[in-house]
Amino acid sequence: MLILDGHPAHRARVVRTWVAANPHLIELHFLPGYSPELNPAECLNQDVKTNALGKRRPTNVHQLKADVRRFLRSCQRRPARVARYFRERHVRYPPA
Repeated sequence: MLILDGHPAHRARVVRTWVAANPHLIELHFLPGYSPELNPAECLNQDVKTNALGKRRPTNVHQLKADVRRFLRSCQRRPARVARYFRERHVRYPPA
């Protein structure tokens, strides 16, 4: 089971064709048209803005990239932090 937003790549013909040919391997569920509040990736985006960029003001694009990369790498080492994005009240999916 895969939950997707409406990004064009997720709705591409090649994806639809593959999913139709492999229904036993995957089940796609699309979020409503515009629903950033239901997307855990938006929780990550807010965390990046608040904690990677909000605490520092990069003076150039290289520093901006370095700050964001540093923050995202620290998130990789802390899976419990990422798991919290999926437990937000408005994001929580019903149990299977």
